[in-house]
Amino acid sequence: MRVEFATTKLRKVLSDEREMERRYGQLAKPLKSRLSVLRRARNLADVPTVPPERCHQLSQERDEQFAVDLRHPHRLVFVVDNDPVPRKADGGIDLSAVTAIRVVDVVDYH
Repeated sequence: MRVEFATTKLRKVLSDEREMERRYGQLAKPLKSRLSVLRRARNLADVPTVPPERCHQLSQERDEQFAVDLRHPHRLVFVVDNDPVPRKADGGIDLSAVTAIRVVDVVDYH
């Protein structure tokens, strides 16, 4: 899957192992692992929905965003970057057709 980043700063930090370790400390190892899983996946449906990744769609003010677990309570948050967003007949996102994402945050949103 194609993985892009919402900001240049986020791309620089998450693309450089030393910078990632400096900025995120203990989260660097799971961050590298999750980014690797996302890049290797053919589509979003291929990303595991069970731990350790636990890919899941968010709700409320983060509707249409997705997250993968890092270390509780931190998450790697991303959005679908296909244009247009692939949809099922019921209006939901068709995960098997999502081939591009954009990382928007590393955050504890709880």
